[in-house]
Amino acid sequence: MSKFNRKKAIKSSFLTPVLFTATIAASTLFATNANAENKVSLEGDRTVKEAETARTVNADNLVEKSQLRPSAISQNVTSVSQLSDVRSTDWAFTALQSLVERYGVIAGYPNRTFRGKQSLSRYEFAAGLNSALDKINEIISSGLADKVSKEDLATLQKLQEEFASELATLRGRVDALDAKTAKLEAQQFSTTTKLRGEAIFGLAAESGKPASSNVVFDYRVRLNLDTSFTGKDLLRTRLQASNTLAFNTFGVGNGTRLSFDGTTVSGTSSNVFEVNRLYYKFPIGDSFTAYIAPVGAVEDIIDPLNPLESDSQGTISRFGRYSPLTRIASNGGTTGVAVAGFEYKFSNQVRFQAAYTAANAAVASGAGGVTGGDTKIAAQFVFKPADGLTFGVGYANAYTNTAGNGLGTGLNGDGTTAGITNALLPNVSGIQSNTVVGSLIWDITKKFTFNTWGSWIFANFTGGSATLTSWNAAISGKDLFTEGDLAAITFGQPLYATNISGYNSAANTTPYQLEALYRFRVSKNISITPGVFFVFNPNNNSNNGTATVGVIRTTFTF
Repeated sequence: MSKFNRKKAIKSSFLTPVLFTATIAASTLFATNANAENKVSLEGDRTVKEAETARTVNADNLVEKSQLRPSAISQNVTSVSQLSDVRSTDWAFTALQSLVERYGVIAGYPNRTFRGKQSLSRYEFAAGLNSALDKINEIISSGLADKVSKEDLATLQKLQEEFASELATLRGRVDALDAKTAKLEAQQFSTTTKLRGEAIFGLAAESGKPASSNVVFDYRVRLNLDTSFTGKDLLRTRLQASNTLAFNTFGVGNGTRLSFDGTTVSGTSSNVFEVNRLYYKFPIGDSFTAYIAPVGAVEDIIDPLNPLESDSQGTISRFGRYSPLTRIASNGGTTGVAVAGFEYKFSNQVRFQAAYTAANAAVASGAGGVTGGDTKIAAQFVFKPADGLTFGVGYANAYTNTAGNGLGTGLNGDGTTAGITNALLPNVSGIQSNTVVGSLIWDITKKFTFNTWGSWIFANFTGGSATLTSWNAAISGKDLFTEGDLAAITFGQPLYATNISGYNSAANTTPYQLEALYRFRVSKNISITPGVFFVFNPNNNSNNGTATVGVIRTTFTF
């Protein structure tokens, strides 16, 4: 038999599943030799239909998308008994047994089935034949030619001649794909790094006391350089530029801030790219994941447990994203927040997450760094008793050092001249706090989800103490009219001091926030989200009436 110079891997996209099964189709060519009365029809362009052993091999019904990962690909079976749907009474059993034991060219689907009643095309059969020829050539090249029977060699030679044109076509496609692959490898950005980008155009208008109406049109751009050295780890370097102004600059407090504003490390809108994230996340064993970040965020390791938390695709308000478990002691100053943490997976139903954060690392007093400035230890248990139900219980012990910074949450009136810090806790520094948060996500149906969280903050400071509460609830629906759409309504209570000792509590009215949004998916990479939210009693002050914010957010991903 003349050798056929073939590539070890056929890379054509429609033939990929054939390779994953490691010459499933080759079983047919040997089965025909063992059962002459059941010959395969190979004439013209008709489909090969061996009644019991032929296969259909295509990307849609061979394996599901989740099975196309390398971890889901079956290895060649070592015994025909490993194929769960092959019985000893099947007419092709002996031929399959020979293929498995003598040549090792049979591999089932990822679930160890053979599916012998399916059919395949001539090109698919040729791909299987090509792989079988490679295997036989490998055996002969290894000096084991005696293991290949003359009958099998004769059958292979006839089939090789019969499928000469198809094999030549495959060879041409492989050569062309090899050339394209080599070109892509030479021109690609990196063998280990992927570049992902996102741009937000935001048109927003705000009205309410004490500020007059304001309309802004701004942007935020992020470039993520995601690097993996092992395939399971992640080194993320995020560059960001923005000119978004926080609406608190107009005198209405943090309650009216947008989800995508004020997120630069420097806290400015300078139109200059800066490092907004720099962290490394990596697994240790099967259950432990570590996280370390000179410039990071606690939500990278502690799950916010909010399906609407995305600032580019979810909520349009800052309050709607995270609970105080994430927010407290999170002001990064000019250097961002340093974070170290981990997640331990006890089972598919129980996870434990913990993090330590240190902000304001460059405080001039020397109080900043890893142990000074604003620091926090946070932990959370996540329970998933059912597919559509997730619970979370979290705790944080925090210390905020900077005078006028309050609790460092950036929520409602905290840290603003007219809010909790000045009206209730005037110029207090050195606040020690304990925060408890409970969270729930309930997938009511495949389309509708209810989620909520509630928090209690117990703060202590020189000369007094305070108890602050906050909660939020939302119902959202996805894919309501078209795939990728999202509708949501949220209602909650921003940060509110329910009990204060040692300081003035006269200007302390319960605040509330109501939000509604609808995200339209224009295409795979473009979405438009119009929305509106109302803040009642901004800065915990009834004299401020109601602030209204309308937003049209357009998000581009690439």
